[in-house]
Amino acid sequence: GPSLVIAGAGSGKTRTLVYRVAYLIDSGIDPSNILLLTFTRKSAQEMLARAGDLIGARSQRVCGGTFHSVANLLLRRYGRSIGVEPGFTILDRGDAEDLIALVRSQLGLNEKDKRFPRKGTIMEMISKSENTLRSLEEIVLDEFGHFADHIEDLSRLKTAYQAAKRQKQLLDYDDLLVMLRQLLLLDETVRATISRQFRYILVDEYQDTN
Repeated sequence: GPSLVIAGAGSGKTRTLVYRVAYLIDSGIDPSNILLLTFTRKSAQEMLARAGDLIGARSQRVCGGTFHSVANLLLRRYGRSIGVEPGFTILDRGDAEDLIALVRSQLGLNEKDKRFPRKGTIMEMISKSENTLRSLEEIVLDEFGHFADHIEDLSRLKTAYQAAKRQKQLLDYDDLLVMLRQLLLLDETVRATISRQFRYILVDEYQDTN
């Protein structure tokens, strides 16, 4: 059943997860029904390798990876119902900032006074808005108050940025999480399918989830 492990650094939390994976498989659970979520790809690979040392090659059938990589997998498989085609391209942080700069230029915001935020700062604002489910206006007023005069332009820029991504079938890192959440909320059939597949969900470093 549901368990939460709270313990200090170096006390064996990750080892506990490795042994839980091995125990479930050894108890007859189909490895493909296990989902292992971690915060780095390397960590997922190491944990599954350690489980493999205990029970053999069966651990290779466990679905393991970062939140983003699992979201990527599920969106390519099921995302069409919310308008995400399987051939979408993922923007890394640099690509996303460059697209913001392009959109900013197209909107004529490059001609603003020099206090208008740079592309990296704009990306940070939009990312915080997406990850906290708060409006861009709230984020700007709470954390970037010196740019409060530009809220209207920033909101226009965010809308145009999102439209440009949709048009070109581009997803940034935040979109992977946000769109998976949207898929699970809106598509009951897909939600049930994923729920049936992943009967055992294990999360490493749960305190870092947003």
